[in-house]
Amino acid sequence: MRLSGVSVVYSQYRLLSSGQDVLALRDVSVHVRPGEKLGVIGPNGAGKSTLTRVMAGVLNPNVGSVDSEGMSTALLSLNAGFDSELTGARNIVMHGMLSGLSHKEAQARIAPVTEMSGLGDAIHRRVSTYSSGMRSRLCFSTAIDLDPDVLLLDEVFSVGDQEFREKSREIMLDRFREDKTIVFVTHNINLVKRICNRALWLDGGTVAAYGPVDEVIEQYRGKAGGAG
Repeated sequence: MRLSGVSVVYSQYRLLSSGQDVLALRDVSVHVRPGEKLGVIGPNGAGKSTLTRVMAGVLNPNVGSVDSEGMSTALLSLNAGFDSELTGARNIVMHGMLSGLSHKEAQARIAPVTEMSGLGDAIHRRVSTYSSGMRSRLCFSTAIDLDPDVLLLDEVFSVGDQEFREKSREIMLDRFREDKTIVFVTHNINLVKRICNRALWLDGGTVAAYGPVDEVIEQYRGKAGGAG
């Protein structure tokens, strides 16, 4: 996957008022190679989540291009939206179809996702009735059940209760051990150093550093004072 000169602007204009547009990403170029584990770091508001949404094809850049032809992606984010008025099962089906599965294939995911999430009969209730922990478990289990070419992870190691956090952590670490392409957004610098081979430091929507993980983290800690 290759991003070339990508910029994203969020408009602040409303019907009765206006404000300055927000430049979320500015001239970002990244090449994620097959099998690479790319850690994306930076402070809040740096553009990290926007970057994963662009990579997933959820958001089109205002400027620049994204070359991911022939590649499937899955975005695993605790902020990923589900339709609160649909049941958990229906959201699983909708998610699968939006990811390119047939209706039959998407329906077949309901059972394994339900088992992984531990939601039981609640899977047939509207998501609006779920607690935040239940929504997180549904989100994690729905996304991780796919087997994409590129897995995009946006702050996913804080899912649900303690038991499910340990379960999800083991699942994710297994993914990192596989020969799978992963883009991992996190504030945990030590974890990036442990499981990624390259890193991207975003600051104010721009690339502050990009390259081998040890070099980028050294620059980040030196300039940003990040202790991980």
